[in-house]
Amino acid sequence: MIDIRHLETLTAIREGGSMVEASERLHVTQSALSHQLRELEDRLGTQLLNRRTRPLRFTTAGLRMLALADDVLPRMRTAERELKRLAAGRTGRLHMAIECHSCFQWLMPTLDVFREQWPDVVLDLSAAFSFAPLPALTRGDLDLVITSDPIRSESISYVPLFRYELVLAVSRKSPLADAKFVTPAQVAEQTLITYPVDRDRLDIYTAFLDPADVEPAETRTAELTPMIVQLVASGRGVTAIPNWALTEYLDLGMVHSCRLGETGVWRTLYAGVRIEDEQAPYIQDFLAVAKELSFKNLLGIKAPKS
Repeated sequence: MIDIRHLETLTAIREGGSMVEASERLHVTQSALSHQLRELEDRLGTQLLNRRTRPLRFTTAGLRMLALADDVLPRMRTAERELKRLAAGRTGRLHMAIECHSCFQWLMPTLDVFREQWPDVVLDLSAAFSFAPLPALTRGDLDLVITSDPIRSESISYVPLFRYELVLAVSRKSPLADAKFVTPAQVAEQTLITYPVDRDRLDIYTAFLDPADVEPAETRTAELTPMIVQLVASGRGVTAIPNWALTEYLDLGMVHSCRLGETGVWRTLYAGVRIEDEQAPYIQDFLAVAKELSFKNLLGIKAPKS
């Protein structure tokens, strides 16, 4: 008999591209994941993966099982959400703020789905670029904050959404475009273009430059991601941006992407909610939709570490 967890295992392997990545997404060990896969293959009497290839490739039987998963899993999730709404009632309030300019790329589709599923929840969104959102969350002015810089608080729970790599975008004509990675000292020779927010809320400083006690040669700001990328493409400076937010500009050949340091700088995006509200069905549903659509639509992100 095929279980839902078997279908989830197969989709995680497809989306992650490897057993290691799939085990991280499902929060299980790699050995447990391999055991689940062998168990399913034994039940079906056929091999689902060609384990000799890199990346892993699905057999014809495996592709058929993936088609089943793509049909069944969305219907199961939809049914679960409908049952939660029936059990908990449809009203509530979800006033949220985001601390990242590029978050709109994945957040807007999430909000579209959420509005359809919870039409009677009062929804409001603001960009937390000119005020401190976490104190507002504690006071009750907000119900949810999207942030990569959680501040420890007894009243706030931080739910990890996904991990992303912060990369440096440079002009394709820049000498840095030939580098596999850049050092803080190399960034110190550049004009750094950022969003107009305090430096202690910019990952390029807190996670890369400040630990090395390095300052860029110059700084300038711009409000919008397309404007920043245009400035970088024209050789006016460099900028640090989440890898998934840079994908479309890389595809257009506008800029080049460099890793920050030899191992890269990885950050986790969180949803902060008040502890007493975390289990509210509509908040749980919003978090589930956000994770689902992010991993479906964004390139280069990873599951949060356990």
